[in-house]
Amino acid sequence: MANPPPPHYAAPSSGAPSAPAPAAKKDEDLPTAEQLVLDLCNPELREKALFLLSQSRDKFQQDIAPLLWHSFGTMAALLQGQSNRVCNALALFQCIASHPDTRMLFINAQIPVYLYPLLNTTYKTRPYEYLRLTSLGVIGALVKVATFIVQKVILDDTGLAYMCATSDRFFALANVLAQMLEALVGQPSPRLLKHIIRCYLRLTDNPSACDALRTCIPTMLTDGTFNDYLEVTQSGERDLTARLWLHQLLHNIAMASSGGGGPRAGLNRIMGM
Repeated sequence: MANPPPPHYAAPSSGAPSAPAPAAKKDEDLPTAEQLVLDLCNPELREKALFLLSQSRDKFQQDIAPLLWHSFGTMAALLQGQSNRVCNALALFQCIASHPDTRMLFINAQIPVYLYPLLNTTYKTRPYEYLRLTSLGVIGALVKVATFIVQKVILDDTGLAYMCATSDRFFALANVLAQMLEALVGQPSPRLLKHIIRCYLRLTDNPSACDALRTCIPTMLTDGTFNDYLEVTQSGERDLTARLWLHQLLHNIAMASSGGGGPRAGLNRIMGM
């Protein structure tokens, strides 16, 4: 979510031995992942441990997610985060949601339910904006469960208006939806595809979002990649809903391109939307 730090360019060697880089010393002084996870359960050490873990999660790589999940009391401590600690806790949630060994445990424990109020808050200040974008990152890491959370948010008029109010919010959401589609290429799911298409269709109800989709709609929705899955359900029965939604989605975008207005009301009524 945050911008990456600028690249570091080393100065040309003068032939003389150079002093050790400060960054290396800093890494040596960093407590182990195990110690930092233990510190999370100590209220006096929790804030610093959260900060160090969230900043160093790439250093710990794949070790951190199972350690966070299976350590006694750690998840409860993360859910108690407040103020500036919340974003650091969300960064660790993203690690857990991304790891194949902990993703389903994370979902089955219904931790994503705690993210919905964060996405739906109406505060406009910058910290809350960052909080919402970080929450979207966690949802994006979950991929399959993400579609249902996103759909729930944007089917609400207030949620749709909020998510489309700024370009940052819209493109964060569009990125989550695109990640879901990419995951379906390798593991097709007609049910998930149907919900993803519904999310894109709902976005066309907002004129600004519909206009933006002209340039960022995934080509997978326009090149026939999912043709074999548009008219079937998980049980193999025929269902035209997804294909009709996709046709209306592409029609709405085409109409926005030509200045012809929004969705076709007749098809909305037919589909019960």
